[in-house]
Amino acid sequence: MSAIALGSERGCWSSSAGRCCLPYRTPEMSVPSSIIGAPSSTKDLISVTITQHELESRLWNAANALRGPVDPADFKTYVFPMLFWKWISDTWVHEHDAAFDAYGDDLDDEIEADFHRFELPEGTLWSEVTEKFTNLGAEIAKTFQRIEKANPRSLAGVFGDASWGNQERIPESALLGLIRAFNKIRLDPSTVSHDLLGAGYEYLLKNFADESGKKAGEFFTPREVVNLLVGILQPEPGESVYDPSCGSGGMLVATINQLRESGKDHRTLRAYGQEINLTTASIARMNLFLHEIEDFDIKRGDTLRAPAFKAPNGAVRHFDTVIANPPFSLANWGADRWSSDPRAICGVPPAKNGDYAFVQHMVSSMKPGSGRVGVVMPHGVLFRGGAEAKIRRGLIEKDVLEAVVGLPPKLFYSTEIPACLLIFRDQKPVERKDHVLFIDGSAGFTKGKKQNVMSEDDVRAVIEAYQAGSDSAREGGADVRLVPFEEIEQNGFDLNVGRYIKVAAEETADLGTALVAYADARQHRIGTEAVMFERLAAAGVDLSVFGVSSE
Repeated sequence: MSAIALGSERGCWSSSAGRCCLPYRTPEMSVPSSIIGAPSSTKDLISVTITQHELESRLWNAANALRGPVDPADFKTYVFPMLFWKWISDTWVHEHDAAFDAYGDDLDDEIEADFHRFELPEGTLWSEVTEKFTNLGAEIAKTFQRIEKANPRSLAGVFGDASWGNQERIPESALLGLIRAFNKIRLDPSTVSHDLLGAGYEYLLKNFADESGKKAGEFFTPREVVNLLVGILQPEPGESVYDPSCGSGGMLVATINQLRESGKDHRTLRAYGQEINLTTASIARMNLFLHEIEDFDIKRGDTLRAPAFKAPNGAVRHFDTVIANPPFSLANWGADRWSSDPRAICGVPPAKNGDYAFVQHMVSSMKPGSGRVGVVMPHGVLFRGGAEAKIRRGLIEKDVLEAVVGLPPKLFYSTEIPACLLIFRDQKPVERKDHVLFIDGSAGFTKGKKQNVMSEDDVRAVIEAYQAGSDSAREGGADVRLVPFEEIEQNGFDLNVGRYIKVAAEETADLGTALVAYADARQHRIGTEAVMFERLAAAGVDLSVFGVSSE
């Protein structure tokens, strides 16, 4: 290993890392410029705090280095691990410099250990690896494994499972371009604050979502929807927040950011999440680290089949705030075992549609007293019949459903149909007991080329309507109506917003009207068929020819 490849302008490495006491230069200066375009002098590097726009521009340039040989939908698989590695590497060097400034020649490995958040074994710094001339992808993969092994409690599996050594997936030319782009910026605290870096990470997530199209729904929820849910649920310091399908961790980050922005102590909030996709779970963990969130636990796995957070008695763990945007209408979700699962509140959802399974899991995860749930759902959960109608009725009768919020159309990457928010609360306010609050936020959006967007004012209007909770129609705001149980019962426990509030948005109006008409027609058909089958049976006709049981 070349000593000058290590990252500071001072000398004397910690002996625990096995690094020798020679002067060293910046990480970027160690890489042969002829190979990957490292700067010819420190003046070529950004070495002071930069603006958000500058950071975003450089990060997006790094991602674009992959364009061509790498599918844009896969950018996140490679860019985020490299970004995270560059950050912990530059930060390690920054921490070493701080230790040397404080102790000088008296610095030893025991003292220096207190300065470092992560342990980086010898040969794993960015500068030590990116100067390799051959098999660079394989060297990076080995480096990630060594870093994870050195930090088993915090970083195990954090870099994901990308095939770094597979040049069919990521040619070395593209990898070198990615390194070259990252070499143009330091990512230590003296250059980029946690707030800035976290915002830059969110910027990349949004851009990757735009590039990925419908696939983006697997890892990214539009931030206005996230902010709306967080604004409604209002997590408080000292509470726990849990996302059972956390994707890239955006809802957990937004929860903590809200506390920061309101001047509350975000450090006491505990964040938990589960995500089935390995790459996405890794992205979520990196996201939380880069936002300087300390107390979090992200588990990888199937939430419905194997919930990762359990109480000592084996039941699902309880949380103050449960928030999620689960995959819509999941087909293969594990219905075969659900009937014996304690989470199967009020029935078993259809085997081909797991929407209500996620709802049941989240309601089961509410902490008694303080627990509340906010979940994004497709519009169909409000009116579909069969097993879902039974579950919907049961939840309403248990009086845990607090609010139904109709959202504007075309907000999401994964679907063009309007979605809704369901808000549940273990203990509803007195004035809302035996009622459900309906909010029509469908008109509050700005049209976009691919997707519609809710502005901050649109989001605020819905939050204010939820908080007010009384019948009103605000000019430029959201319509809201508190509907008694009896009226919902009279409507067959149909929760279509258009049945209780005149739907405001033109795009939603047609759909809302159609859905209500469909539900009415379907109910009429079911009733008519029941009368017909009853008469046929009385006449001695074998009903099995119609696929109907005579029992």
